[in-house]
Amino acid sequence: MGEQGGRRDEELLVASGRRPDRFVALYDRMLPGLLAYFVRRTLDAQVAADLTAETLAEAYASRRRFRDRGEGSASAWLYAIAAHKLARYLRRLRVEDAARSRLGMERIELGVDDVERIEALIDFEHVGREVRDAFDALRQDQREALRLRVIEGRSYREMAKELGCSEETARARVSRGLRRLAAQLDG
Repeated sequence: MGEQGGRRDEELLVASGRRPDRFVALYDRMLPGLLAYFVRRTLDAQVAADLTAETLAEAYASRRRFRDRGEGSASAWLYAIAAHKLARYLRRLRVEDAARSRLGMERIELGVDDVERIEALIDFEHVGREVRDAFDALRQDQREALRLRVIEGRSYREMAKELGCSEETARARVSRGLRRLAAQLDG
């Protein structure tokens, strides 16, 4: 999407296959947006920095597989990698460092000033309001199911007993609530 010296992101990414130095310009251009993407989703500056590094390392390692499909395709390709990295992190609740290790990149240790600069990218008060508003917009049964499962950490059996429904119904309420919450927050 962006242009630097008349070069589209897609052109830079394709050119980086032959001239790795072209990736630096793309890296510099995409870094702030990726960092903000991860900070908004993890609410943790260190994790956001790690996931950003993982994403860019993976993009660099697989840059020759990118196919220019027009304006915005480089960004879409990069954010697809980012979404995959985020999903893996959320599943395991830790950062995978395979791509960074393959390239011999060390883990970035952030100092207090670094964390403050990253946190300045996101207005945590605004994020809190968005989450609260999205949660409040859920149906009552979904709010209650999410409160019991996510906030209190109850088992589905305990939830079903408290809610007076089957475990399957409790699971469905949590699943629907999470999907609706995610859709509202992504919208």
